[in-house]
Amino acid sequence: MSDRLNVLALHLERVLGQSAKTIEIALNEVTLVVEAANYHETALLLRDDPSLAFEQLIDLCGIDYQTFRDGSWTGLRFAVVSHLLSIKHNWRLRVRVFAPDDYYPVVASITPIWNSANWFEREAFDLYGILFDGHEDLRRILTDYGFIGHPFRKDFPVAGNVEMRYDPELKRVIYQPVTIETREVTPRVIREEQYGGEV
Repeated sequence: MSDRLNVLALHLERVLGQSAKTIEIALNEVTLVVEAANYHETALLLRDDPSLAFEQLIDLCGIDYQTFRDGSWTGLRFAVVSHLLSIKHNWRLRVRVFAPDDYYPVVASITPIWNSANWFEREAFDLYGILFDGHEDLRRILTDYGFIGHPFRKDFPVAGNVEMRYDPELKRVIYQPVTIETREVTPRVIREEQYGGEV
């Protein structure tokens, strides 16, 4: 294990104190887990404290833990994971925060701290239904405006809920229930007697 990772973990413990729920070093990476109530304040400390100086957010995504570990997961369902970079100290950090309510997942927006979080948070909202309190323009970014549901949730139907098509009689786009018929697909096997041998 790298001494640099241990130094980073010690700085995190010193600066964040009780705000850090857990600090773990695994797979040559430091992961910080924080409570949703402390998320915004912790993000400010990670950016502004000179001993940490995480100037850049390089990624943010949502996660649905509903079927994690073959359904044996007993923790909160939705999480937001951010990856931060300190150019000054040349180290990276993964920050994980769990939304406290599985039915109405909300965490604070960190777009005011790192403006690169803007579209990442919109994507997490669109695909997982995670709301970001304080985000000024939280709207769908990948799915259609009339899309129902959040397609990366583990309980989202594979075929979807509605489909959109152009109706030539009405001369406009319409939404209707999905009409995909389930069918069994049997692969066709082709055998060649001379395959790989001399002809």
